[in-house]
Amino acid sequence: MSNQSKRAGLPIVQEYAAGIDIGSRFHVVAVPPEMSSESVQTFQAFTSDLHRMADWLIETGIKTVAMESTGVYWVPVFEILEDRGLNVILVNAREARTVPGRKTDVNDAQWLQRLHACGLLRASFRPGRDIAALRAYLRLRERHLDYAAAHIQHMQKALTFMNMQLQNVVSDITGATGMKIIRAIVAGERDPAKLAQLRDVRCHASIETIEASLRGNDQPEHVFALTQALALYDFYQARIEECDIEIERALAALNKEKSVPEEPLPKIRRQTRQPNAVNFHVRASLYQLIGADLTQIHGIGPYLALRLISECGTDLSRWPTVKHFTSWLRLSPGSKKSGGKVLSAHTGKTTNRVTAHLRLAAVTVGRTNTALGAFYRRLAARIGKSKAVTATARKIAVLFYNAVRYGMTYVDPGADRYEKEYRERVVKNLHRKAAEFGFTLQPTGDCVS
Repeated sequence: MSNQSKRAGLPIVQEYAAGIDIGSRFHVVAVPPEMSSESVQTFQAFTSDLHRMADWLIETGIKTVAMESTGVYWVPVFEILEDRGLNVILVNAREARTVPGRKTDVNDAQWLQRLHACGLLRASFRPGRDIAALRAYLRLRERHLDYAAAHIQHMQKALTFMNMQLQNVVSDITGATGMKIIRAIVAGERDPAKLAQLRDVRCHASIETIEASLRGNDQPEHVFALTQALALYDFYQARIEECDIEIERALAALNKEKSVPEEPLPKIRRQTRQPNAVNFHVRASLYQLIGADLTQIHGIGPYLALRLISECGTDLSRWPTVKHFTSWLRLSPGSKKSGGKVLSAHTGKTTNRVTAHLRLAAVTVGRTNTALGAFYRRLAARIGKSKAVTATARKIAVLFYNAVRYGMTYVDPGADRYEKEYRERVVKNLHRKAAEFGFTLQPTGDCVS
């Protein structure tokens, strides 16, 4: 009798499967017992040991490897094993829980290997190497934006200590007027009249109002705090510009094999520049990469389109249907049933960045005079804003999926058309209900068709 037939339990789907328990200092690797006399081995987290791990797995005959997403410690292991030709899948730790009370590193590795061999583990989504690089640049840029925002607050606090009410008379102290005045204060200018003359022509506040707000109590320690906050803000702005250069290069590399679409880029819907937008023409790059203009979808601007592509990639066939895609985003109703009874249909909690972006887009589009805006407002009045945000975010996700995968061109039908179609559906249902009870509905004289 062969060793494989002696292994009781679930049928083996993948014979050449291994499991790795990821740690910060070492990794425990388990392979099928019949493939090695030492089926469980421990490797240090050093790069040389990771290459030795890959050599051992290849010599053993392993074809596919499963590992848990433990912190960020899995990233170098994943990349090295993938570069060596192994099929590596990353699994959610919640889907690979071991038997309670028997948790060790060795048991975890063996349990992962067993589940993977039986085909019971689902791979988490991870885009290709080029998209992953673009995603890393964008995530780093967003981190710099967060750090810069903290130093904006420090500048506001220093101005408050100095009793200069600049943040109360201009909408944004990092705008043209605010930055000119702050830089002049740091340079040593204290005359409110001269500082007010730095007002930009587009500023709504008058020179007199700005001058009155700049009469303060400038103590040396507060000016010093303002100077340092400004220097740190400028430092992170420089790092953001460097990220923009790398993002542009990454997009150019992705477009190297792409031909320019025959149809010209559609006219932009809004001419205003988005806050924190990248410093290059991202719409043209994305249009060449995808073949569709995502910014025609209400709620999706150039920067949001870039973030969505960096998180999901350009090949959405990884999700067979749009329902799979919205389920991955946790924007679809849950399915928890027992005994034929629905126990819960709530959407699950998620830390997916794409979902967070789409929810913010849904809140923004709810204030517009569009079909999506009308949809959001009607649902918000009927079932509440929280559920309306989820439903609108799902609609935007469906439009994004269809545009990226099938090249769909979105044309907004308008809020009036949506309201008309909604009214027609309601009237049709009323006629049907009346017919079921033997009645006939007749329109009144002042009814508007």
